[in-house]
Amino acid sequence: MGNSLIKFICGQCCKPSSPPHDSQPLGPHGVTPSTVGVSALARDIFQFELTNQVPEGLSQHVESSKKAQANWYKKLLEAWREAKPPPKTPEQAARLIVQTLKRHHKVDVEGLLAFYGLPAPHTLEVAAEVSGAADSSTPEGVKYQLQTLPVDVKAIADGDTVTVYVDTSDPREAANVPREVHEATTARAKARAVRDYKKADALQKTIVAAGYRVINGPNNEETLAKKYRIRLRGIDAPESAMPYGKEAKEELVKLVQGKPLKVYVYGDDMYGRSVGDIYCSGTFVQEKMLRKGCAWHYDAYDKRPELAAWEQEARRARVGLWASSNPEKPWEWRKVRRNRA
Repeated sequence: MGNSLIKFICGQCCKPSSPPHDSQPLGPHGVTPSTVGVSALARDIFQFELTNQVPEGLSQHVESSKKAQANWYKKLLEAWREAKPPPKTPEQAARLIVQTLKRHHKVDVEGLLAFYGLPAPHTLEVAAEVSGAADSSTPEGVKYQLQTLPVDVKAIADGDTVTVYVDTSDPREAANVPREVHEATTARAKARAVRDYKKADALQKTIVAAGYRVINGPNNEETLAKKYRIRLRGIDAPESAMPYGKEAKEELVKLVQGKPLKVYVYGDDMYGRSVGDIYCSGTFVQEKMLRKGCAWHYDAYDKRPELAAWEQEARRARVGLWASSNPEKPWEWRKVRRNRA
């Protein structure tokens, strides 16, 4: 999932992507008809914003001039920024291209879609039915979904809060990376290439201040990622200074450390955290925390009956914090300290 920044500064963003290691037929841009093609489109659109250059090789698949192609990407950049949310699936990306360039030559639109391995216009009606069926599985009330990079243990604050990072090559993220972050990331990679680590560290601070971070992957590849603080929806774990606070945090660490997460985000809380349900390797993390007696059901904000049932199950078994006859509620503990302050 990493996006190499060294390749980025060397201009690889405007070159065909490396073919994935599978048996699917590739489009001319070197991508399969999947979300990889959506990522390639997003990358090229925002690379155009920085360089005013269209992708190499596109002219082999369309009839119009480079000047006309630049006009397409200018329109697509504006359309992508206005899309709420930005396209995530090949069908959504293809539909955005078709609608944005509907006054242009059909052969050019079809050539552009083929360049990214996206569905042809005549397939979109059928694809929409399939896409609609798939989207129905998303829980009601979800505003957006995150697919995170593996979680670092230092990012777990307590039993109900975790900081995660999302690769900016993700279609949703690629549309929203500020220009100054792109520029700082490129400059940082150049500084590291000439071993100017003082400058690189200063640029990393600029990137972090904007809510991003350059992360080193397992193979020493560098990934630009967006930072999100996630408050686990529907539960309230003991604070670190409370009895069983340390154990609650350790349980969350065991569940998510070193693993990528799927997060359904429902909104933000008063502290700017994203409130969401977290899934790790198919496991609903809040369920595990409640069943093991590591958290309360936070019913003041979440009325889901299954959460209440999992808490009651742990109470009856007297596991975790329920081994105590009268554990203090974390929201009451916080209230007492706020009043004292």
